[in-house]
Amino acid sequence: MSTSGTAELSLSFAPDLRLFLRPRDRAGLVVRVPHDGTSSLGHLVEAAGVPLTEVGGLEVAGRRVDPSYRPSGGDDVLVTPVRRPQPLPSPARFLLDVHLGALARRLRLVGLDTAYEPSLDDPELVVLANAERRVLLTRDRGLLRRRALWLGAHVLGDDPDAQFADILHRFAPPLAPWTRCPACNAPLRRVAKADVLESLPAGTSRTFDEYAACTGCAHLYWKGAHHDRLEELVATALRATGAGTTPGN
Repeated sequence: MSTSGTAELSLSFAPDLRLFLRPRDRAGLVVRVPHDGTSSLGHLVEAAGVPLTEVGGLEVAGRRVDPSYRPSGGDDVLVTPVRRPQPLPSPARFLLDVHLGALARRLRLVGLDTAYEPSLDDPELVVLANAERRVLLTRDRGLLRRRALWLGAHVLGDDPDAQFADILHRFAPPLAPWTRCPACNAPLRRVAKADVLESLPAGTSRTFDEYAACTGCAHLYWKGAHHDRLEELVATALRATGAGTTPGN
């Protein structure tokens, strides 16, 4: 009970959730919030700034409770982050918002089914994620707090490589490198050099013998100037996910 007579709750957040809190609440990791007797615990946690997609558990007096739990005045609540690796639905599918185009290409490079539709607004992204059972990846906390969203995740990191590492660490998804088009997400297929010769630059046809074609946009791929960098990204991803890999085609 506060000195003014208004009932309060104490929300204790794990350190991994600090970044979601308001700056004034980050130092102690304990947020005291007014208790109106009607709000669910999930609503109060999100009001403090933490999307429920990032919450792994809620405990009151050592007892696990659901976000729908209606707390009593004076309750002390422990809020813990999602445990990593977080289980994924099968098959694993992702949907990325407009700001994560470079991450989308990296996820596709290692064979993850990754939709990227930069023209969609927030409500449309939620509809698509729900309809296709895709995990919505975003750095927009407001988007993750939309109640209709079935599953989402906040992406850590300011650059694409850090974001890539974060998603691999969070989900440890099964990988199949070199099987999906980085540009459009459709599957790749190997093609004979003779079948695509007329579409190749002269220098390319003299230098390379192995090719793949996208079954969606028909883009052709070969081991060009940037292949060493891509090989490094793939090798890093395979090490990060360990046993959760599948052979590429």
